[in-house]
Amino acid sequence: MWIVGIVVLVLLVLSVPIGIALSASAAAYLFTDPLLGPEVIFRAFFNFINRYTLMAIPLFIYTGYLMEKTGLIAQLFRFADALVGWMPGGFGIATVLACVLFAAISGSSVAMAAAMSVIAVPEMIKRGYPPWVAAGLVATSGGIAILIPPSIPLILYGVVTETSVVRLFFAGVIPGLLLALANIVTIIALAYYLKLPRGKFDASKIGPATLAALPGFGMPVVILGGLYGGLFTPTEAAAAACGYALIYGVLTGRHEFLEQLLPTTMRALNLTAVVLFLVGSVGVFQFLAANLYWPQTITKVMTGWGLTPMGFIWAFIAVEMILGCFVDGVAMILLTVPVLFPVAMALKIDPVHLGILLTLTVEMSLVTPPVGLNLFAVSGVTRIRVSEVVRGSVPFFITDALVLFAVVYFPGLATWLPDQLVVNVFK
Repeated sequence: MWIVGIVVLVLLVLSVPIGIALSASAAAYLFTDPLLGPEVIFRAFFNFINRYTLMAIPLFIYTGYLMEKTGLIAQLFRFADALVGWMPGGFGIATVLACVLFAAISGSSVAMAAAMSVIAVPEMIKRGYPPWVAAGLVATSGGIAILIPPSIPLILYGVVTETSVVRLFFAGVIPGLLLALANIVTIIALAYYLKLPRGKFDASKIGPATLAALPGFGMPVVILGGLYGGLFTPTEAAAAACGYALIYGVLTGRHEFLEQLLPTTMRALNLTAVVLFLVGSVGVFQFLAANLYWPQTITKVMTGWGLTPMGFIWAFIAVEMILGCFVDGVAMILLTVPVLFPVAMALKIDPVHLGILLTLTVEMSLVTPPVGLNLFAVSGVTRIRVSEVVRGSVPFFITDALVLFAVVYFPGLATWLPDQLVVNVFK
């Protein structure tokens, strides 16, 4: 047991990728156990990733990249701007609404932050927004993508804990919309405080912008309508969304789209390989932990402390927030959930509620230095210093924390919608 912990800790300190660190720690233990052979690592790795639900991850990743290439994201953004651009902080509000719409397509926070950095940040700066406000808003709003379905972190959590991914998807809707509302309120407050410029209402732009955005609206209808109607599993919904994006790209982009198809596919494959390698490495680590009875031991110790469910939830959030300063969201989920989830079940904590709290914490960690991926995604695209992006993220981080508090103390914000929809449709 100590060998595994020491190897993982040393490798993480040396900045070794988390997947390699987990697999290497398992390999180190195998040398001390004559009953386990090296083939155990490969068997555990491929058994864990050989799951139908995980197929949704590469398909949703590919869908997000395809939607970026087809220009549908820009069309959704122009629609949001035509609708609310005249309000105080209107262009910022349009950015948040565009993030909500893109969130129902992609499921990747970093992808959304990068895409919106290209589209929204230069335009906000051109309209008189301080660079730190524009960058901070995009970095924080990118996190909405992992709450509103589809969501790659929720798929991973569902696979690791064997919780219904459909329930998790619908559980993320209300907290995701609350995050969007919190960001909108914050940008309006900043607009008044900083006297940000306002656009003029032009009703003539709404019709054309709506018409151009209709194909983009079709994607959430395909995904959520198929799930709610019982037509799709999450994996089938991902495949349908991918097919939708491909058909739209071929019909509208023709030769230009087809020329971009191979490079776009390679980008999606690269990200998919990274994610699935992490997942497979956790399968190896989980196999080893089960053989060493870590979950049972940790459950016994922590329940012996007399922790209440609420005490465990806050301890869990604190651990994840600290961990989120040093590793990405996928690693946060795959490192801690296999070990701590049995403790939550022993304390009778709703797994859906816990999954949404974890995802909210992951969302906040995307803008916490030194390893806030959205900070670097926005900074890399816009050339705005990371320190300025952090500065702009602080007001939105505070209101996101208020949403987290609300979901902690009012679990129904996460569990009510799946109880209403999933129980009636999938019973």
